[in-house]
Amino acid sequence: MKGPRYMLDTNTSSYIIKGNPTAIREHLRNVPMANICISAITEAELRSDVTKRPEAKDLPVAVEEFLLRVEILSWDSEAAKIYAQLQKAYEKNGNPLGAMDVLIAAHCIAAGMVLITNDRSFYNVAHHLTLEDWTKPIAP
Repeated sequence: MKGPRYMLDTNTSSYIIKGNPTAIREHLRNVPMANICISAITEAELRSDVTKRPEAKDLPVAVEEFLLRVEILSWDSEAAKIYAQLQKAYEKNGNPLGAMDVLIAAHCIAAGMVLITNDRSFYNVAHHLTLEDWTKPIAP
């Protein structure tokens, strides 16, 4: 595996499943699939979304196909330790992220990956979280 590893957040994963925006597909063409993963937390959020939207008949199949094609990292003790540190910092400074996003941020930091997100709240995490927004087109 060459190059950095990337963890897709739930929003980015949802964009891929729905086929929007096209800029994400551009970025994906430039990165080996072996360098891309999601957190088990993102898997949980995607599966939860399916249960909340029974009218979206194609969604369960689309989510399952996506999950078959992407590596899913298990939550581990190192992520739990970083989560505890993030929560302590947020108690002092206010929490810009939702509970699931804090778990994803901690997992990404623990795994030493770049988080792919367009959620501006992640940009308030100052604990060694490297971010990229793949909804923006690749510069020529």
